[in-house]
Amino acid sequence: MVGFPVLNEQLKWLLLWKGWNLYHLKQINSVVFTCGLSHHTSFFSKLLRLCLLLPSFPSSYASSLFNHITNPTIHTWNIIFKGFSNTSHPQSSISFYIQMRQHGLFPNKHTFPLLLRAFSRAKNQNPLLVLAQIQKFGYTSDQFVQNSLVSCFASSGYVDIALQVFDEITHKDVLSYTALIDGYARNDLPVRALELFLEMRQEEVKVDEVAVVAALCPAGTLRYVWFGRCLHAFYVESGRVSRDVYIGSALVDMYAKCGFWDDALKVFEDMPYKNLIFWSAMIAACVHCNRFREALSVFKDMLSVKVVPNQVTLTSVLSASTRLGALDEGRWIANYIKEHKIKFNAVLGTALIDMYAKCGCIEEALLVFEKLPNKDVYVWTAMINGLAAHGDAAKSMALFLEMLRNGLRPNEVTFIGILSACSHGGLVDEGRRFFSLMNQVYAVKPNLDHYGCMVDLLGRAGLLEEACKLIQDMPMKPTPSIWGALFGSCMIHKAYELGEWIGRYLIDIQPYHCGRYTLLANLYSTCKNWEGVAQVRQMMKEMGVEKTRGCSWIELNGEVHEFIAFDGSHTKSEYIYTILDNLVNHLQQITISPCADSLVLERS
Repeated sequence: MVGFPVLNEQLKWLLLWKGWNLYHLKQINSVVFTCGLSHHTSFFSKLLRLCLLLPSFPSSYASSLFNHITNPTIHTWNIIFKGFSNTSHPQSSISFYIQMRQHGLFPNKHTFPLLLRAFSRAKNQNPLLVLAQIQKFGYTSDQFVQNSLVSCFASSGYVDIALQVFDEITHKDVLSYTALIDGYARNDLPVRALELFLEMRQEEVKVDEVAVVAALCPAGTLRYVWFGRCLHAFYVESGRVSRDVYIGSALVDMYAKCGFWDDALKVFEDMPYKNLIFWSAMIAACVHCNRFREALSVFKDMLSVKVVPNQVTLTSVLSASTRLGALDEGRWIANYIKEHKIKFNAVLGTALIDMYAKCGCIEEALLVFEKLPNKDVYVWTAMINGLAAHGDAAKSMALFLEMLRNGLRPNEVTFIGILSACSHGGLVDEGRRFFSLMNQVYAVKPNLDHYGCMVDLLGRAGLLEEACKLIQDMPMKPTPSIWGALFGSCMIHKAYELGEWIGRYLIDIQPYHCGRYTLLANLYSTCKNWEGVAQVRQMMKEMGVEKTRGCSWIELNGEVHEFIAFDGSHTKSEYIYTILDNLVNHLQQITISPCADSLVLERS
C-alpha cells in the first residue's frame, strides 16, 4: 500500500522531471483514490498548485480537484482565481469569488489582483464591481492592488478612471507607469502613452523590459521610428535591459509598422534564441511589409527547427498565401491544421475563408464557413465579401440577411461587402437602401470605402449624374480612388467628356503617379484621339514620370514564382524569354483585321 509520504516524494520527483504533463498528474490522482488517501485534502491542494505550471490551465480537472478539498484556505481559492484568469473563460474566477464569499471567507491582498486580471480578460464585465469589494475590505491604498486597478480599468476601456487611480498612487513605480502606458496604447491613445513614458523618465523611475515593450507599441502605431530607435539603442543595445524574445518581438513589430523591413530582419537574425512568439512576430512583420514570399519562407524555417505554430502564426501565414494567390500553400496549411487538430477560432476561420475565396475556391470557402461552430461578425463578413467578389450578389445578400436574423450587427467591412455585391449585381435600389441603413439603423458612419462602393454602383448602372452629386455631397474630400471609380464608369458608358475632365484632374492632384497618365492615354486611344495620346506622353516626359514595371506571381508545384517586366533575375529567365521569342515570331505571321470589333485573325 502506497503511503502519503511516498506520494509526496513522487510529487517532488515529478517537479524535477521536465517531461511531466497533465496525464502524470491524473495518474497520481488515481493512486490517491485507489490507496484510500482521498481524505488527505492537502494533497489535492498540491496537485492544484501543479496545474498552474502546465502550459494551459486544465479548467475541468482543476475544478474537480477543488471540489475534493474540504474547507479550502484563501491561498487555495487564490490558486483557482489565478488559474481561471488565464483561461478563455476568465469569468469563472468571478463565479468562484462569489462562492468564496458565500462560504464566509475573506479575501487577502493577493486575491484582488487575480480577480482584476480576470476582469481585464472577460468581455462585458464592469471592474467597478471589484472596486467596491476592494474598498469594502480596505485594500484601496495597497500599491499592488492599485497597479492592478490601473491595468484593469485601462484594459476595459475606462481610461479616465485608470488615470484617476494612477494619480492617487503615492509612490509610483515602473509597474504603475507601465500599466497606464499599456492602457493608453490599447485604447488608441499612442501620443499620451509616449508622453507618459517620457514623464516616467523625468521622474527617474527605473525602466525595465516590460516598460520598453509597452513604449515600443505606440511608437510603431505612430510610425515614430526615431523614437523606437532611441529605445532600441539606449535600453537594449546598451544592456540597460536584457535582450529577450519579448523585447525582440516588440522591436520587430515596431520596425515593421514603421516600414523598416531591413531593421526588423536584423533584429530577428541577431536573436540567438527564438520561441514561437518571436517567430510569429517575424511572420506578421513580413506580411505587414508586403514581403509575402519571405513570410512563407520564415514559416518553413520555423517548422524545420520543430517549433509548433499556433492559431496566430497560421493566421499570418494564410494571409501571406492569400496575398500571393498561393492556393497550394493555403491548402497545405489547411491540411496541417486538420492533421494536427489545431482548434479553429474565429480569426483563423476568417483567414481560411478569405484565402479560399480570394484564390477562386468559393465552394471550399463555404464549406469552412458552414463547419465553423461559432461565427462572429468577422466570419460572416469574410464570407459575404467572398461571395460579392465572385459576383454572386444573391447569395451574398441572402447571407447578410441571415446574419441579421442571427442577431449579429454588421460592421464597416460587412457593409463594404454587401455594397460591392449590389454593385456587381446591378442592384441599385438595394444598394441605396443598405447605404442609408448604415448610419440610421446600425450607427455605422459611411467612410471613403463605402462612398467608393456607391459611386461604383451608380456609375456601373449609368447613373453618372447621381454619382457626381454623391461625390459633391460627401462629408470628406474624395480620394483619387473614388474619382478613378467614376472614370471607369465613364469608359463603360462612353461618357468621354466627363472622363477626360476626371483624367486631367487626377493628373493635377497626383502629377507623379504614372497610372493617372495611363488612364487618360487609354481614354484618348479609345476615342482615337492620337494627338491627345502624344500630349499625355509628352507630359510624362516633362514631369520625369516613368511607367512602373509590371509585376506578377504564379504558383507552380507549391512554389511561388515572381516575374518583373524586363527583369532577368529568375533562374529560368533565359528559357522563358526563348519561348516568348518563339511566340512573337509565330504571332508576326498573323495579321489582325483593322476592325477591332470583329477580331478577325488572318494568316499572312
